[in-house]
Amino acid sequence: MRDENVLAGDFQPFEDDFEATLRPQKLDEFVGQEKVKERLRISIEASRTLGKPLDHVLLSGPPGLGKTSLAGILANELGASIKKTSGPALERPGDLAAILSNLESGDVFFIDEIHRVPRAVEEVMYPAMEDFELDIILGKGPAATSIRLDLARFTLVGATTRIGTVAAPLRDRFGIVERIDYYTPADLDLVVRRSSRILGIEIDDSGASQIAERSRGTARIANRLLARVRDYAIARADGRIDGAVADAALDVFEIDDLGLDKVDRAILDAVVSKFGGGPVGLGTLAIAVGEEPETVEDAYEPFLLQAGLLARTPRGRVATLGAYRHLGLEPPASAQTALEL
Repeated sequence: MRDENVLAGDFQPFEDDFEATLRPQKLDEFVGQEKVKERLRISIEASRTLGKPLDHVLLSGPPGLGKTSLAGILANELGASIKKTSGPALERPGDLAAILSNLESGDVFFIDEIHRVPRAVEEVMYPAMEDFELDIILGKGPAATSIRLDLARFTLVGATTRIGTVAAPLRDRFGIVERIDYYTPADLDLVVRRSSRILGIEIDDSGASQIAERSRGTARIANRLLARVRDYAIARADGRIDGAVADAALDVFEIDDLGLDKVDRAILDAVVSKFGGGPVGLGTLAIAVGEEPETVEDAYEPFLLQAGLLARTPRGRVATLGAYRHLGLEPPASAQTALEL
C-alpha cells in the first residue's frame, strides 16, 4: 500500500514514529470496537465482491480511539493507497482540487478533523463525493469560465471529534457512518499487552492492568502511559513492569486511580472550589484553568462527563457528587440542588 501524507501541498510527518509503530494494519489486529469492525468487514467484503470502491466513511468519537488507525486499516484491507490531510490544511478549494485530481481508482482519501474544512472547500467536495466530478473556475468576473474534470472513483474517510458540527449536506453524503466509543479496561489491557510485545517491554498481568485502568478508556493514552512507565522502569527499576512499578510510575506522572491527570483535577477543583460546584460557563472555566475552551471541551470534558464527575446543565458545567468524593471533599447540600436545575 502506498501511504502519502498530504497537507495542502506541504509534505510533513502525519504522526510521530512511536504511534506509527503501534498502529494495527488489519482489522483482526485492531483491539475492541467489535461491532464497528464487523460492519466495516461486511462493507469491505461487499466492495471486493462487487469490484467497486468502498462507500465514503465517516468516523466520529473522542480523540485517541483509533479513527486514524481505522482509515489506514481500510486502505490495507482494500489493497488501496491512502492519502491523508486534515480539515484546517485545506484552506482553499484549489488545495482540495490538487489532491483529488491526483487520486487513482480505489484510493482512500483521509481527512482528519473534517468538521474544520472551510465552507468554500466543503462545497467543492459535494460533486466530488457524489458524482466523482470536480468543477474548477478559471479566471474572475465576467470572463470566468467553469470546466468539469472527471475524477477517479475514490473512498473518502473523514474523522471528527465533533460530528454535530459537520454540515448535514456533507454528513449525508457518507454511506457509512460509525461512532468509535471509549474502550473497556479489558480491551485496554489487550492494547497494552500488544504494544508491549511490539516494543519488547516485559510486563506482567498486574502492570498491564494498572496502566489499562488509568488510560481513560483511550487506546492512545494507554500507549503513551506504557511508554512513560517503561521509562520509569528503566530508570528506577530493573526494566520490567509489574504492578508496583506501574503504580509508582503513574504516581510520579500524577495519573490517579481513575486516570485523571493534573489538568482534569484542576478542572474539577475549579468548579468545586472557585465556583461553588457550578454551574459555570465553559469560557469562564477555561480561563480559570489556563486552557483554551476548545481544549477543555474536546480533550478533557468528554471523559469527565463519561466518568460521571462533571455534568452539563442549561446554565453551565456542574460538579457531580462523584467529583466531590474523588477530590476527597464533602459535598454541600447545594451540590444536589445544582444538578437538579
